Amino acid sequence: MSSFVLSDEILAIYVPILVYWLYSSFYMILGSTKKYRLHSYEEEDQKNLVSKREAIKGVLLQQIVQVIVAFLMFKVSSNHGSSTPTSSTPIIKLAKQFTIAALVFDAWQYFMHRYMHHNRFLYKHVHSYHHRLVAPYAFASQYNHPLEGLLLDTLGGAVSFVVSGMSPRASVFFFSFTTIRGIDVHCGLIVPWNPLHVLFGDQTVHHDMHHQLYGTKYNFSQPFFTFWDRMLGTHMDCTVEKRLGGGFQARPVKSLKS
Repeated sequence: MSSFVLSDEILAIYVPILVYWLYSSFYMILGSTKKYRLHSYEEEDQKNLVSKREAIKGVLLQQIVQVIVAFLMFKVSSNHGSSTPTSSTPIIKLAKQFTIAALVFDAWQYFMHRYMHHNRFLYKHVHSYHHRLVAPYAFASQYNHPLEGLLLDTLGGAVSFVVSGMSPRASVFFFSFTTIRGIDVHCGLIVPWNPLHVLFGDQTVHHDMHHQLYGTKYNFSQPFFTFWDRMLGTHMDCTVEKRLGGGFQARPVKSLKS
């Protein structure tokens, strides 16, 4: 019984969820002061169209769907990859798998995300749920309509796993890292000493611009890189200024056509 509970597949399903709540809690503690915030408490309360309680309920629903799909994926592909420890996998091979998975996941996220904005039906009935958060914060980063959570995040992760050829053990680390990056993108904080914020540049501000009413046709890329936006003309550049009284404020560099 214990070997089943601690199997790589079970860890790959549940560890990212545990990481989600631990890492987002860390950001919520940081956000309790004005020092790192992109949005004031007043803006958060006034702009967001969903309460924190409803956001938590939405995230939990998505994570239930995520668990079911991941379980079925591992069940169907039980002969895929290997359950041997990650340390036995050559580091170059592992790095290649992670790179492929990240590129595939980013491409899936960009094109599916952009399509959900351009398809009026999908935006109105599905993706608009996520845009109820005009001032995003960490533990609501996975707040979506359940169908969006399935199409954008869960299936995107499954495709990345299969295409990259990584083992269930390796996927524990990849999906946990993907979860961390998703929270980084939506945390609503600028944390200059965080090495991931330094490594991935302006991703937090980049995606925060997308959540503003003037930015919904721009900055679709997430959670790792921004090159799809830059290549395909949907990148919105911005400046970041210190807010009087603490925190930061991001503004578009120039006005953009609708």
